[in-house]
Amino acid sequence: MTTYLDFEEPLKALEEQIEQTKKIGETTDVDMSDKVSELQRKLVAKTKDIFSKLSPWQRVQLSRHPDRPYTLAYINALTDGNFMELHGDRNVKDDKAMVGGFGLLDGKSVMFIGQQKGINTKMRQYRNFGMANPEGYRKALRLMKLAEKFNKPIVTFIDTPGAFPGIEAEERGQGEAIARNIYEMMRLKVPVICIIIGEGASGGALGIGVGDKVVMLENTWYSVISPESCSSILWRSWDFKEKAAEALKLTSTDMKSHGLVDDVIKEPLNGAHREQEKMFSIVKEKVKEYIKKLEAIKPDERVEQRIEKFNKMGVWK
Repeated sequence: MTTYLDFEEPLKALEEQIEQTKKIGETTDVDMSDKVSELQRKLVAKTKDIFSKLSPWQRVQLSRHPDRPYTLAYINALTDGNFMELHGDRNVKDDKAMVGGFGLLDGKSVMFIGQQKGINTKMRQYRNFGMANPEGYRKALRLMKLAEKFNKPIVTFIDTPGAFPGIEAEERGQGEAIARNIYEMMRLKVPVICIIIGEGASGGALGIGVGDKVVMLENTWYSVISPESCSSILWRSWDFKEKAAEALKLTSTDMKSHGLVDDVIKEPLNGAHREQEKMFSIVKEKVKEYIKKLEAIKPDERVEQRIEKFNKMGVWK
């Protein structure tokens, strides 16, 4: 069943009209093809109109859309099912919120890592809503080092509301695990591509977010804090989340203009949640393009460029 956000309601009405008109044509002798075509043109025009002027808060809503594809969907699509998941941090346990393993991208072996959210209530609990514990980040680092050992490129998919904030996570060294990942990812000798496919919140995103190419899908966000949390801190209420989203400059356009991400991948007209297969195809071609360009650079030079890029962030006159 298709889920519609509040600002998508006009599209729902038009789609229902199209379906009803088609049924009339099928159940009667009346030719409704012209009417259907007219309604479809209206739908395309309305979709362009709505998606061309989305507010930052509406983009945040889209990034969380329940129909939006998650990490494993991207991995399986990019590898045509040729993916072998690897488990555990060899210390505490296997964190289900963080997934990773080797996969074949058009015959080329690539290490894929990312946060995984659940597709229903049971799976969301199983995946801890995409919020990794320290062992999740340590598992990710173990897999990155494995990829480096065998000289395989790394692709990370970022989609998390943040690292898990529980007491037990802090006791096991959440901050240290994320900091260690940032430090180690800076120095990896293999190409590293980081793609924000949904929510990119705080250190939870940064823990797998240091790469030669850091890119965002069009309708995603990347920030130190979520709009709701920002609103609750500044105004002691979630009621100002839209204002907070505007002030945080967290959209892909804002992040690109400030030089905090390298590229923005355009989504299909209806968004990644409506045209998943098209989105997978676009991401696949982009990943292949990035890997090809990065592999042409010498490892030491690539590391130097990566460090230099992150050193420039936040410096202004």
